[in-house]
Amino acid sequence: MRRALLVFWALLLSFTAAQAEPSDWDKVEKALGRTGARQADMIKIAFPRTDLSVKIGEILVEPGLALTSWVAFKPTGMGNDVMMMGDIALLETEVAPVTAKLVAEGIQVTAIHNHLLGSVPVIMYVHFNGEGNPDKLAAAMHSVLSATGTPAGVPAAAAADGPPADWRKVEAIFGKEGQKKGNLLQLSFPRRGKITEKGMVIPPFMGMATGINLQRVGGKAVATGDFVLIGTEVNPVIRELVLHGITVTAVHSHMLFESPRLFFLHFWGHNDPETLARGIAAALGRVDPAK
Repeated sequence: MRRALLVFWALLLSFTAAQAEPSDWDKVEKALGRTGARQADMIKIAFPRTDLSVKIGEILVEPGLALTSWVAFKPTGMGNDVMMMGDIALLETEVAPVTAKLVAEGIQVTAIHNHLLGSVPVIMYVHFNGEGNPDKLAAAMHSVLSATGTPAGVPAAAAADGPPADWRKVEAIFGKEGQKKGNLLQLSFPRRGKITEKGMVIPPFMGMATGINLQRVGGKAVATGDFVLIGTEVNPVIRELVLHGITVTAVHSHMLFESPRLFFLHFWGHNDPETLARGIAAALGRVDPAK
């Protein structure tokens, strides 16, 4: 009898674990028309706004610097359901249609705001959250993105513009290697400690890491990104950035029910790469990233 019960519970646990996984990330990718980046049991799909030509002053902002929408999915552990969250980069004229689509699809809008200052055209960002069947959520987001000029299908590879930028001195200042794409360097600094939304753990992969992006512009660089901060860290980070000549462009929330309460601080700097790196590294020293 005992052996039979053990076999029963083993089968039940196996079935429950199988049910907790999403049915098929391939279906999600097919619905959204893109291949995503996978980590553990999660997937994130990026949508660079390669259709836009955005300038700040005379600087042409590359899509990978600050103009990329993304959608991420993570199993909730409840049957086949997933939690979905992300961020959509939009023209001002696209905000209302996208918001209407999100509402129609039953997806929560969690923030609408700027990340940049002085961009031409003006770019806004809509953050969102949803739960349910992954295939239905992916289809819903395909409908939402269709209300924008976001290119459909797999984006064309950017043409190489000279040799790849050398970021070794910058990486040495940060004490870690970043991801390099043409003129871009992207670095990520996850926070220590657990971040939850309605009791569910939200990992760094789903936007809970400080992201630093740099783009070479001639002999100099521009830098932007967002710090993920608790309240007591906001003004110490602002002071460091300002003292190093880096502009704070926004401080706001991205979620509604997170614990601990978080603030996302966006910035913009234009200087030689090493000077920018030292200023940002000084600000990072005021927070608690797990480098």
